[in-house]
Amino acid sequence: MSAFSPRRAAEEEADEWSASEKPVRYIIQNLERAYGVPLNERASDPLDMLIKIILSQATSDTNSHRTFAALKKRFSTWDKALRARTSTIADTIRSGGLANQKAAVIKDVLRQIKTEHGTLDLSFLHDLSNEEAARYLSQFRGIGPKTIACTLLFACRKEVFPLDTHIFRVLRRVGLIPQKCTDRRAHEIMNETVQKGKFYSFHVNLIRHGRTLCRPREPLCERCPIVEYCDYGQKVI
Repeated sequence: MSAFSPRRAAEEEADEWSASEKPVRYIIQNLERAYGVPLNERASDPLDMLIKIILSQATSDTNSHRTFAALKKRFSTWDKALRARTSTIADTIRSGGLANQKAAVIKDVLRQIKTEHGTLDLSFLHDLSNEEAARYLSQFRGIGPKTIACTLLFACRKEVFPLDTHIFRVLRRVGLIPQKCTDRRAHEIMNETVQKGKFYSFHVNLIRHGRTLCRPREPLCERCPIVEYCDYGQKVI
C-alpha cells in the first residue's frame, strides 16, 4: 500500500472538482451590473500580444506597457529583435523587471517560430481551434497557461479564460475553484465553467473586483455585488 500523500490527495480532489453547482451566470451578471460590460471588440496581432504578456509577468501594467513600447521602438520588426543579442533585448526591457529571464524567453520564442514557419507570424492561430492553438503555444519554454490564455483571449478573441493573482483570490473565496489547485487545473475548470460569450467580460470584471473590493487584506464584503454567492463572504458578514 502506498503512503498517504497530501499533495496527491489535493490533486485528486481538484480533479473531481466541479463548479457547476455555483450560479456562475448570476455572478457574471452581478459583476457586469457593478462594473459594466467590457467588450473585446478588435482582434490584434498574436505575436505582439504574446510578447506583451511575457513582459507583463511580475510587474505593473504601466511598466509592461512601457517596456513593450521600448522594445518596439528599439526593434522595428521582430526579425531585428531575433538578430539582436539576448543581452540587448534585456537592456531594452530592464525597467520591467526579470529582464534577463524575459529576454531569453522572447528570443527562444522568436527563434522557434522562425525555424518552424520561416516567418515571424502567428496569425494562423486565428484559424485554429482553442485546443489546437493552446497546444501550439504550450510548446514554448517559459509560456504557461495564463500567458497562453491571455494571448488567445485578447489577440484571437477565443473563448479561453486566463487567471491572474486577483482572479485566483476571488474565485477561491467564492468557491469556484478549490483552495489547493494547480494553475493548469484551475484554468481547465474555468474553461469548462464560464458561459459562452462571457469569457472576456468575466475575466476583466474579476480583475476589477479583486483590485477594488475583494482585496487581499480587509476585503470590503459589505459592498460586494456577489457576496450572496461567496463562501468567504457568507462567513464574515
